[in-house]
Amino acid sequence: MIQLTRLNNHPLVVNSDLIKFIEQAPDTVITLISGEKIVVLESAHDVLQRVVQFRRAVLQGAMLWSDHASAAPPLLLPAPENCAPAAGEK
Repeated sequence: MIQLTRLNNHPLVVNSDLIKFIEQAPDTVITLISGEKIVVLESAHDVLQRVVQFRRAVLQGAMLWSDHASAAPPLLLPAPENCAPAAGEK
């Protein structure tokens, strides 16, 4: 999600995955995949930079998570003496 500003100076948060394209003529118009259009104060370049920054942060978080997940302790299994014997065993 990226934070932008409508022409009336009200903040707006947009799901960047829903952006179809961005036009700059002279206002910045964002067209979503639904066909809805949003006019914002930020330039097309600034919107693009925010999308890239957001996606980098998401990927960086995913990489940090995967790094920590690989360092997770192994699954602990109960000691054999605490297990019930299998059928036919004493």
